[in-house]
Amino acid sequence: MKTNILLYSVLPLLLSFTLQSAFSAETSPKPAFDLWPDMAPGQTNMLEGTENPSKDTIIRLGHVTRPNLTLYKVIKSDGATPAVIVCPGGGYSILAMNLEGTEIAEWLNAIGVTAIILKYRVPNNRQGAFQDVQRAFRAARQNAKEWNIDPNRIGIIGFSAGGHLSARASNGFETKSYEPVDKADELSCRPDFAMLIYPAYLTTKDCSIVEELPITANTPKTILIQTQDDGIPVENSIYYYLALKKAKVPSELHIFPCGGHGYGLRPSKNAVSSWPTLCQGWMQKNGLLNSSDK
Repeated sequence: MKTNILLYSVLPLLLSFTLQSAFSAETSPKPAFDLWPDMAPGQTNMLEGTENPSKDTIIRLGHVTRPNLTLYKVIKSDGATPAVIVCPGGGYSILAMNLEGTEIAEWLNAIGVTAIILKYRVPNNRQGAFQDVQRAFRAARQNAKEWNIDPNRIGIIGFSAGGHLSARASNGFETKSYEPVDKADELSCRPDFAMLIYPAYLTTKDCSIVEELPITANTPKTILIQTQDDGIPVENSIYYYLALKKAKVPSELHIFPCGGHGYGLRPSKNAVSSWPTLCQGWMQKNGLLNSSDK
């Protein structure tokens, strides 16, 4: 099974993608859907979440107990599109809703991919977040026809803690994390592919894969992006990649020298800014984009 590991020590690259394309998102406001028909499992209240003041133009959403999905549909498409569930990061304390949510959704739309932003439960509710991501895949597949998405090409992208949640979705899809609530829960919650961008919490201090990520041959194809100067040790991605390789899961790992953590799509002089182009190319190589989107 082919795997690739690419390490970069080159001069900074210019970001090679543009959001100007034949595709676009629906006009604002974007439709949002409650993830659960009633309260989420284990919840005793339903708060919309609160935004924390910020001086760095990052919207930090906290105290989420009412998880939902925000749909960024592609228009001008020649058929059902691939879709990606977007998991913002924030250390399972908050959600970086624009940096790693809406801005990512707009990029995905630009390359012909329908984006579904997951507002999962925070703070300090990893099990609730896991229930939310499993439910998100089932809801997406249940609504595939209405949303004009291909139920066999629904992937996930996650950043930092959202990367861990994406990895957990990629490996825990056989785990029954909640009691079924409706017909949607009869559908698969397995991602068809995964993009982990500066993911956190994948390994222990001794570089073993954490217990909640039982990587097998059924783990979906994955691409990982991280930098050597990330505050999250880069071994986090390296050892996860090696575990994928051992399980014969098609995978790519791209390591850059500089860029730190939490850059999203924000402009940078660092070579890591080319990560969206790498992800788009990886999706093309794996047949995940419509032929007209390539």
